[in-house]
Amino acid sequence: MKKITLAESNKITSPNPLTLVCTAAPDGKTNIAPISWWTKLSFKPEMIGFAMAKTSYSGDMVRETGKVILAMPTEEVAEAAFACGTVSGRDTDKVAKFSIPMTEVPGSAIHIPNATCLAFLCDLVNTVDVGDHYLYVCTIDKIYGDTNLKALFAWDEETVSLRPAR
Repeated sequence: MKKITLAESNKITSPNPLTLVCTAAPDGKTNIAPISWWTKLSFKPEMIGFAMAKTSYSGDMVRETGKVILAMPTEEVAEAAFACGTVSGRDTDKVAKFSIPMTEVPGSAIHIPNATCLAFLCDLVNTVDVGDHYLYVCTIDKIYGDTNLKALFAWDEETVSLRPAR
């Protein structure tokens, strides 16, 4: 073995499930940002954590509202899900721009893409400063899923790409 960088280690630990951070914007619309840095943290209580750059508009919305839905999209919205990472929700309605069909989630003001196979409805517990990112520690309120649908995965060599589960 030889010494490698953290970025190079992604080639060994990936692919990672692509996840959309869905948040409520101040105008009541849903903002979407793609991530692949998330993990289950605890089963009792059920908790999940995810990392986002400190400059992330979605992160601002999570900290402001304390609510977030982590939604795993299917191949049906692959191009749009990837495109959501190319513009900021601060000045772009990504759902409208990329024509993403959305659906309501019982008990939440936040919507998710119709083409979602797994959704974690979460409440923010803590935000941890971890260098150039914040780690969002959340309790899971509800989980919705469809085991017949396949999630997308992110990471292909040195560039992020989307592909269906193997």
